[in-house]
Amino acid sequence: MYHPDLIRHPESCPTLVLNADYTPLSYYPLSLWPWQTAIKAVFLERVDIVASYEREVHSPSATMKLPSVIALRQFVRPSAWPAFTRFNLFLRDNFSCQYCGCRHDLTFDHVVPRAQGGRTTWENVATACAPCNLRKGGRTPRQARMMLASPPARPTSWALQENGRRFPPNYLHESWRDWLYWDVPLEA
Repeated sequence: MYHPDLIRHPESCPTLVLNADYTPLSYYPLSLWPWQTAIKAVFLERVDIVASYEREVHSPSATMKLPSVIALRQFVRPSAWPAFTRFNLFLRDNFSCQYCGCRHDLTFDHVVPRAQGGRTTWENVATACAPCNLRKGGRTPRQARMMLASPPARPTSWALQENGRRFPPNYLHESWRDWLYWDVPLEA
């Protein structure tokens, strides 16, 4: 019987990684491992296979279906506070300029400019498009007469994961759908 997974190259068979409580380790970016890492974890007995692709890999002595969903055997406690990175900042601000709402040509802006003693912290950096950042220049939003959509604040890891649910990846294998909860209406 023909199945589309059978002609897939193993490189295009990523594995969704769930925590021991069967929730994704991360929604955005989605917690995916390459097939080699997933198989190694299976043989080291660190994960349980929840679902598999139809695609198989072979060794001289064994044949195994590639895992499409795995669950860790030990719970990994998520960090309460995410790292301050450009990606996490954009995710906190929903990938939109906090001055005009634009979603293109994004960068980050120091609300209180560094020249005026502003620091690079969650509470002083906001996502801005390049034109707004240039227009604001070395001034505060009040001095530049520009309003922020929301004041910058340090997010929790949970808040970033909730924001990440709004941005589903371009590709979702059907075996992952039972484990991912995107902001889409559920079928009755």
